[in-house]
Parts: sequence; C-alpha cells; structure tokens
Amino acid sequence: MSTRPTEFEYPVLVADIGGTNARFARIDGPNTETVKCPSRGTGNHPGLVEAIRDSLAEVAGPAPKTLIAAVAGPVTGDTIPLTNAPWVIKPAEVLKELGLSQVVIINDFEAQALALPGLSGPDIEQIGGGKVRPDSTKFVLGPGTGLGAAAMIYAAGTWIPVPGEGGHVEIGPVTKEDEAIWPHIERMGGRVGAESILSGSGLPRLAKAVAASRGTEHRLTTGAAITQAAGENDPVALETLHVFARALGRVAGDFALSLLARGGVYLTGGVTPRIDRFLSDGQFRAAFEAKAPHERLVGSIPTFIVRHPNPALEGLAAFAHEPERFAVDLSGRSWHCAPTQDIERAV
Repeated sequence: MSTRPTEFEYPVLVADIGGTNARFARIDGPNTETVKCPSRGTGNHPGLVEAIRDSLAEVAGPAPKTLIAAVAGPVTGDTIPLTNAPWVIKPAEVLKELGLSQVVIINDFEAQALALPGLSGPDIEQIGGGKVRPDSTKFVLGPGTGLGAAAMIYAAGTWIPVPGEGGHVEIGPVTKEDEAIWPHIERMGGRVGAESILSGSGLPRLAKAVAASRGTEHRLTTGAAITQAAGENDPVALETLHVFARALGRVAGDFALSLLARGGVYLTGGVTPRIDRFLSDGQFRAAFEAKAPHERLVGSIPTFIVRHPNPALEGLAAFAHEPERFAVDLSGRSWHCAPTQDIERAV
C-alpha cells in the first residue's frame, strides 16, 4: 500500500549524504527559514549518527525530531551501504540513537528533482533558447562521480519525482570526430554507456580515447588534470571537453524529447561548474537541438546550469515544508516510532 506523508514533525533535519561529504540543514517550523548546519566529511566520522551530532553541536537550536536524508543508490532494506564511502546506514539505529520520531531515506537524484520547481533567479543560468512552460515536466542530469538522472513529472496537480538509471543509456558516435574517437573508448560489458564517459570517472576514459585517436601519449588521468590542462590550451584536454559537452547535449536532448520536458532540462553535478564555458559556447545546445525531425520542438525546451550550491538540500527542504505538494511514496523508505516506542518501517 502506498504511503504518502501529509506533514512531518518539526524540527526536521535534512541531509545530503555523498561519498565524500554529508551536508545538513535544519527546518525548525512550517514558516521558518532553513538553518544551514556545518558539513562533515564521511571519512572523518565512523557513521551518520556521529556526523549529525558533530554538526548540530555547532548550531544553536532545538534537537530534530525528523530526519529526511538523500543517499546515492536505491533504498531496498533496513541496511543501506553508501556506494562511495564506508558508511552503512541503519535507519532504525539512527532513530534510536538520536531520539527521532521518524527517519526517511530517499534517492539522491530524487532530492535533486524535488528542488526543480523552486529554482529561479541566480539559482539557475540558462544555456541557449527555449522557454519554461509552467507546470510541465522537468529533467535533471548530473555528471559527477557518475551520471545521475531524474524526472520531475507534473500530473493531476502534483509534482512526482521519478529517479532512475538514465545515466547508463547507450551513446554512440555522430560526427566524423566522434567516429575517430569511439573505437578507442574502453567498453564496459561490450557497450559504451553515457556514464562511462560523461562523469568525473569517465573524463579520463574519454581523454585516453581522444589521445589514441590523435596518436599521442595519454597523460591526463584525472578529471582535475583534464580541466586544468584545458585552461592551459592543451589540445587533447580541449577536444575531450568539447566532445564531452556535445555528448552531454545529445543525451540531455534525448531525455527532453522522450519526456517532453517542457519545464526544462537542468544540469547539476560536480563536473558541470568546472566545464561551464564548454557548455555555454554553443556546442552543447546545438547537440541538444539536433533531433530531426523534431529540432523545432526540442529547440523550444530550455536548458539550465544549476548554480544553487546544494540543490539536493533545497529539494529536501521543500519536501519537508510541503510534503503534500509532492507525490513521494515512502513505502519501505520510512522508519518511525509507534506510540509504544517500538520501531516500525513503512512497507
């Protein structure tokens, strides 16, 4: 049976838990501003409980009663290991240790999607043309450690976040430049998935293929090295980031077309702000719109770089304030204390 909340008990602590950092914010009441709490490195604490206690110790205010956290990966049981960090989150233990009434765990890109209806002004920077159609489907695509993706569907007066594994869609060559590079890209399971090149870990794989296509030595082995070398006009680094931007534009355009995301496509993730000049020079947008016979349709859909410093926390805060506004099914993803103080999990 579906479980949708109508309200949460305040104060609510929201947490964006990544492989490197856990970021926190507290909402003390329905009409209060969000209180930013200090971030904590996952490598500096044995677990989530210790990181929360350490963060809250530096911020005056009431102890939270509800925790809403976003983690990378699916939530499928009572034990949730992080993909890129040694933490194992056990919500029932977190509930007890922190004296909470409820713990909610959702997917990280579901949280990113929850932020989309509220992003405006300096939080977003438009790339190219198109115009947002109000109350229409939006899509978020985030090249970071991997390539995260989620849709925000608007239906029957409700916003519905839909996370998925869109970062693993197939991607092939289109231009003559692509055709020279693609044979050198390392296959994973016999295929080239978008995440295998459109991510922080994929950038070196793409750079290696670019170098091989030019018959030059491969020496750019990290994403940071590639972006730094591009700033120094290294030809392999420059071509790698141009290919990256065009390929990301094609993938973003595919999702825009398949979902008719007239509310816009939004780029987040750790890689995006580091390569923004390659995303805004026209090649990303040209690749995004090259969807014959529907160039005109896709051309009407806007694309944005998200400039908000932490859209996942923003999305979780929006959900905490107005859970009734979003159709988020918490079946199997919510743990709470019953009146008897026994822990129950929504199933």
